[in-house]
Amino acid sequence: MTNQPPDGDPGGYSARNDPREWHGHRIVTGGDLGAVFAPTEEPELVRRAKRRRRLHNSVVAFLVLLLLVAGTLAQGLISGWVRLPAAAPSTSAGPVDECPAGPFPYLDTAAVEVNVYNATANPGLAGTVGDALNQRGFRVDRVGNSSVNRSEMTALVLSGPSGFAAAYTLQQHIPDSQYVRDERTDGSVDVVIGSGFSELAPAEQAAAAGPGALSCPQSETPAPAGQ
Repeated sequence: MTNQPPDGDPGGYSARNDPREWHGHRIVTGGDLGAVFAPTEEPELVRRAKRRRRLHNSVVAFLVLLLLVAGTLAQGLISGWVRLPAAAPSTSAGPVDECPAGPFPYLDTAAVEVNVYNATANPGLAGTVGDALNQRGFRVDRVGNSSVNRSEMTALVLSGPSGFAAAYTLQQHIPDSQYVRDERTDGSVDVVIGSGFSELAPAEQAAAAGPGALSCPQSETPAPAGQ
C-alpha cells in the first residue's frame, strides 16, 4: 500500500470529484466572473444621479406651475375679471391751445373708447369711475393713475381731432370737466379725474343732450395726462 495518489490523478480522489476541476484545469464559474467584473458604479455616482433627477423634476414642476399661472392670467385678461393698471400716456406733441369749434353730436356711448386716470390721493377712484362709465355703455380700456396736479380740478377730457365728438359725449356725463386737445391720431378719449370730482351726471340727463360745443379751460391750458 502506498499513500501516494495513483498515476494520472495528481489531485487524488477528491480532485476527480471536484466539479470545478477538469483534467487538472480549473473551470471558471459565474461567481468567478462576478468577482472579476463587479459593478463599477460607486455610491457617489448614484447620489449624483439622484440629485440630477431631483433637480430635473423640480425644474419641470416649476415650468408647469408657471404655465398654469400664465394661462390663468391670460384667461382673466380675456374674460375681463383681471385688469392691469396702466400709466397715463404722455403726448410728445403736447396739447393744442385753441378750443375746437363745434357743435359736435352726442354719440352712442358704445362708440366711445375711454381711458380713465386718477390724479387724486384717493386710491381706486379711476376704477370706480371706470366701472360707472362701463355700466353706461362706454368702452373703458385703460385704468390707472396720472401725475396731473391741478388744485380743485374736476376732470380733464383729452382727445385728438378724431375724438372731438367722443370727448363732447363724455363731457355730458362729467359736469364741469374741461377739454384739452392733443395730437393723438385715433378716436380714443382720456379722462383725468381730479379732487373736485364728486359724481357723474344723471345718465338720462346726459343722454338727452343734443349737439353742442366742447367745454374748454378759460385759463392757462393744463398739462396733458401723464406729464
